[in-house]
Amino acid sequence: MADTKREIERKYEAEAEATGETRLPDLTKVAGVSSVREDGVVELDAVYYDTEDLRLAAHSVTLRRRTGGDDAGWHLKLPVSPDTRDEIRAPLTDGLPSALAALIRSRTLGEPVAPVVRLRSVRDVRQLLDARGEPLAEVSVDTVTAQRLGVPADRATTRWTEIEVELADEGDPALLDAVGKKLRKAGLRPARSASKLARALADTEPQPEKSPGQPPRPRTAGDHVLAYLREQYEALVAYDPAVRRGLPDSVHQMRVATRRLRSALRTYRKVLDRAATDLVVAELKWLAGELGADRDQEVLDARLHARLEDVPGTLLRGPVRGRLRIWSVGTRDAARARTTEALDSPRHLDLLVALNALLADPPLRPAASKPAAEVLPRAVLKDFGRLAVRMERALALPPGDERDRALHNARKAAKRTRYAADAARPALGGPAKRFAKHVKAVQSVLGEHQDSVVARTTLRDLAARADAAGETAFTWGLLYGREEAASQARERELPEVWKRATAGKLRTDLGG
Repeated sequence: MADTKREIERKYEAEAEATGETRLPDLTKVAGVSSVREDGVVELDAVYYDTEDLRLAAHSVTLRRRTGGDDAGWHLKLPVSPDTRDEIRAPLTDGLPSALAALIRSRTLGEPVAPVVRLRSVRDVRQLLDARGEPLAEVSVDTVTAQRLGVPADRATTRWTEIEVELADEGDPALLDAVGKKLRKAGLRPARSASKLARALADTEPQPEKSPGQPPRPRTAGDHVLAYLREQYEALVAYDPAVRRGLPDSVHQMRVATRRLRSALRTYRKVLDRAATDLVVAELKWLAGELGADRDQEVLDARLHARLEDVPGTLLRGPVRGRLRIWSVGTRDAARARTTEALDSPRHLDLLVALNALLADPPLRPAASKPAAEVLPRAVLKDFGRLAVRMERALALPPGDERDRALHNARKAAKRTRYAADAARPALGGPAKRFAKHVKAVQSVLGEHQDSVVARTTLRDLAARADAAGETAFTWGLLYGREEAASQARERELPEVWKRATAGKLRTDLGG
């Protein structure tokens, strides 16, 4: 089994390479630190793994197998923010644990990982303690010998000393600032590399390819569309391990990235050749559907529980809380299993590989070289036209199932239009932002309406189950009535929200 620890730390090094022992200043002078406990010296031996082209390192992901110390085993570190990483640990085994292999799959794209660097560290550990003797942070002085594997021996080794300051669990990040200030006054500086692996790779030969730094500012329509697609692809890849770990909101965010990619490829067909993108679009639709089962269940579950909490105790008839809980657990487990199965499938891996290849060699059409202000507004307004047709049809229908289906179709068109406007915002600025805001308002009302439709279907099912078990269906009927009222309220609200979205000035500003 793998477990996770959130690691908040900062690294420091001497201004020049140390020729002798690195001495720390008196850290009891730091506010809140009452004493420093010497925990002794430990020897660590870690082998870092990556693909041949260092795909993990390129995204600040590290995978190692370490012996020594009290946490020997496999460690996967995923970046959260500049000073924060999640360390997922697994027991010490000869081969890479399957749980960790799954978490790096979206980065390696199926390529095997192999040893790339061996790090041997002599770690001198100290604990910063408060007045009660509770740990505030761990400070270690690491004397490191790094060996790049697979390169000539005369260029493969580097040595350095660094200081790590790691915050204790539930510690105050302000302590890191105070300790850092003290260390800088003592002649130390923030480490030039974010991790030991990064330092080892930078110091040894052959040097990895350097990052090109900031990409050139997008100018053409193609530049802007590709920049947006790369942003969404990166989100899709980054949320893959988060979904596998069950992190809050991760399924939603991954699904949004999937839908944004699909929408952009469909909307901007004048920029990218659909002959090369249609298959990817179809696979993105499949992935969104697989994620949707989990996400829709999550939304429905939260909605029904919130609705039940609003019911006065005098109107709670029968074991409604227990029945809802049983339904919730069963359906959520099934949805989560479906999501995991999809992410583990060859089909998902093939999709990631195809997207990566598409962005590496994009199938640009002639319109891609034209100014963004000429191409992007037309594509956005074409999507808006599709939305308008669906909205007018839906609003003309009488209340009922047919109108519910039409409003749901309009909701899907509103999402596509909003995503198209979001993609155009860097190029078109304020007009696209205002346009997207109004379309989002339409989408939100339509979304609330659809959520109510789905909730009513589930409430009918729960009522039928209660009735079959000999329970009263009174409370389920009450909730159904409230959802029906909520749906009618959204339908009354919709014409005015749609009117604001169709204001002529918005389309004029956008270039229509």
